[in-house]
Amino acid sequence: MTEYKKLALSLAKQAGDIMRANFELGMKKEWKEDKSPLTITDLQINDLVIKEVKKNFPDHDILAEESSSLNGQSEYVWVCDPIDGTIMFSHGLPICTFSLALTKVGESILGIAYDPFSDRLFTAEKGQGAFLNNKKIFVSTESKLDKVVGEYEMFKMAKYNINKVADHLTMVEEAKLTRLCSIVYPACLIATGDLGFAIFPGNTAHDMAAVKIIVEEAGGQVTDLFGQEQRYDQPINGCLVSNGVLHQELLNLIKRFVDNK
Repeated sequence: MTEYKKLALSLAKQAGDIMRANFELGMKKEWKEDKSPLTITDLQINDLVIKEVKKNFPDHDILAEESSSLNGQSEYVWVCDPIDGTIMFSHGLPICTFSLALTKVGESILGIAYDPFSDRLFTAEKGQGAFLNNKKIFVSTESKLDKVVGEYEMFKMAKYNINKVADHLTMVEEAKLTRLCSIVYPACLIATGDLGFAIFPGNTAHDMAAVKIIVEEAGGQVTDLFGQEQRYDQPINGCLVSNGVLHQELLNLIKRFVDNK
């Protein structure tokens, strides 16, 4: 096991412990400028990641949702979402994950996503495959949109409006869509073959850096919203995540309904 992976696994366990300990109904929360909630748990885990990465790899940078530590000098950047799914977490619904990736020159080389409530740990390293609780996982081979479940997220401050894509998928293609207010978790379920695709219209790298390597190491495909590769240590251009088989068909729909400005 690499020293990088050892740290990532330790952080996932510690983050999971904090999430479980703080999970309760009536949770205190603040509302950020983007209208998303912020809890003490988000801040505790964010601070933990910065502290531990700086202790173990002082030259590395950290890009995280709530606060970062960036000097712009390192080719290595740890990209973290302390709780992907804070809306659900803070409202008593345990549909959320801790998400952490290590990027090298913008490429995800290690990804971890952990749901402490169901004890599901997704891991992937470059060229080593993707795993759920140490069991190798693979995307589905389903080629028909009406035979898969997909996830999409939409919010006012999103970079792109994908509502017409979602409408077409449900009303014409008869795909089944979920909207879980959490993109990492359903994207990881593409890696297990349970979901077929996910569409993310935002520009936040912490939502997709771990997903990129976990899904692709499971045999799937992850691109920006219009089919291009991108860096995951800086703002992104949306994301399309799929089992690979469905990717081009979904790209065609996105290009048809979404204005690429």
